[in-house]
Amino acid sequence: MNGTRFVVAGSFIDGSGGDIRRNVFLEVKNGIIVAIGSAEDLPRNEGAVIDDFSHCIILPALVDCSVSLSRSPSVDMGMRLFMEEGGGARKVTMLEQHISYCHAHGVQGVVENDDITDLLDRYHDGMTQGSMIDIRVPVLSCLSEQDCIAVNSPRGDYLKIGYSCNIEDEQGPSLQLNQEALHRVLQQKGGRKAVVVANGAQKVKEAIEAGCDAIEQGYAMGEDNLRKMVEKGVLWIPSVLRAKNGLDGASTGGDVCCRFSQRYVAPGKPNPGAEAFWKKMLAEQLKQLRLARKLGVTTAVGTGAGSIGILHGESMVEEMKLFIKAGYSLEEALRCGSENGAEFFGMERLGALTVGRKATFLITRGSVKQLPRKLSYLEGIYVDGVPSALYCKNPVKKV
Repeated sequence: MNGTRFVVAGSFIDGSGGDIRRNVFLEVKNGIIVAIGSAEDLPRNEGAVIDDFSHCIILPALVDCSVSLSRSPSVDMGMRLFMEEGGGARKVTMLEQHISYCHAHGVQGVVENDDITDLLDRYHDGMTQGSMIDIRVPVLSCLSEQDCIAVNSPRGDYLKIGYSCNIEDEQGPSLQLNQEALHRVLQQKGGRKAVVVANGAQKVKEAIEAGCDAIEQGYAMGEDNLRKMVEKGVLWIPSVLRAKNGLDGASTGGDVCCRFSQRYVAPGKPNPGAEAFWKKMLAEQLKQLRLARKLGVTTAVGTGAGSIGILHGESMVEEMKLFIKAGYSLEEALRCGSENGAEFFGMERLGALTVGRKATFLITRGSVKQLPRKLSYLEGIYVDGVPSALYCKNPVKKV
């Protein structure tokens, strides 16, 4: 982008966790924010481009730290198998669709759970302008030490290790790392960050002691582990929505599609045992998240999108709502949903909107009190200082 563009906002949330500012302008040059000031002091340079969003809110682009772009969130197992076991062309089509969902809901950065490097290569081959969003993929998704032999592979951005099964999985993998193997794997991680999926006090303790950089899920890990995470600077990705989704499903026999803007519930009998379990899990995770905020644990938003019933893109709003329910302010929740994840995973184009950073941000109509809900109805998306050519506010279905 050449020249200077001024963007005026009625409200401005920079993603640093600081207070909301009113009537602000951003000065953008060559895709970079070079100044932020009061709209009253807006320079009147002749010929300068001024984008007036004085009726809107500007806030940072979102980062989802736990997604599976190659997996269908459909509750219909037949549909899931059809999509996931299909040929390469079908998988690339599904991947492209999920990426577009993320972009349209303001999620401009995602951290993939699976090694989909080959699939992404095929996707990029068909794109003239590169990917819509910033994607980080793991070196491997380690479930056993045998899986982790290629830790030093040149491919992949970070290490993903399943030390516990996902909280909603009734049965974990038959082979899983023990504490000694986990320690050996983490000693070989080199300069890459290591994210460990761990639940329960003992598993999380062992992961922290082994030298992980982040804990994902962390259900029932307890206060001692939260304090150790503060001490060692370990990031927490709590994935609260997994429990909320489990609770929603338990009330209808497990057949629920969490399409948050328009919920669909399929026929099924309630499962009282499962409902009680998920109600407890959700309450305990929210309590842990509340304590984490108090203790100063660095947290980031990761939805688990691609799991049954958790949709790509729009699930970010629901996860941030749960952060707010746990006591986070809107500004803090947005920091967790942008800056914290972007910084941890090295997404330099994303994160807090400060001078010297890329001008990639979201625009919403309405009042601040309507956030984060309004993130599902974006007024616009700017990428590197200009409106996104890929975002369509009011898409028209072509016949």
